[in-house]
Amino acid sequence: MADTRRPLSPHLQIYKWQVQMMTSILHRATGIALAVGTLLVLWGLVSLAAGEDSFNQFKTCVGSPIGLVLLFGWSWSLFYHLCNGIRHLVQDAGAGYAIPHFVRSSWLSIVGSLVLTVLVWGYVLTGGAA
Repeated sequence: MADTRRPLSPHLQIYKWQVQMMTSILHRATGIALAVGTLLVLWGLVSLAAGEDSFNQFKTCVGSPIGLVLLFGWSWSLFYHLCNGIRHLVQDAGAGYAIPHFVRSSWLSIVGSLVLTVLVWGYVLTGGAA
């Protein structure tokens, strides 16, 4: 008979949610979102090469509310993955492993990605990219 009194492995019901956990999960999720969102960018490039009518159809789809949400999410994913990737590079160099530094850099990657996303979309939506 197996011993049923042995301890269970820790799992999400045991661990307390921390920003470090969220940044790790978000880094993986944004990597997947970037891979899928790149198909949208590829569609735009192919439609641009296919001619004006095809590109106008692409602009109509991307300019719709759902398209704008997808582009906004893709751009945030890009900036978050970039900021968190830089954080990982700094840690790979041997810096930032103390818990306070780790927590601070986790929050900086989240806040930095949001600021960069708002700045870029503010520029785009005010006609700066026209």
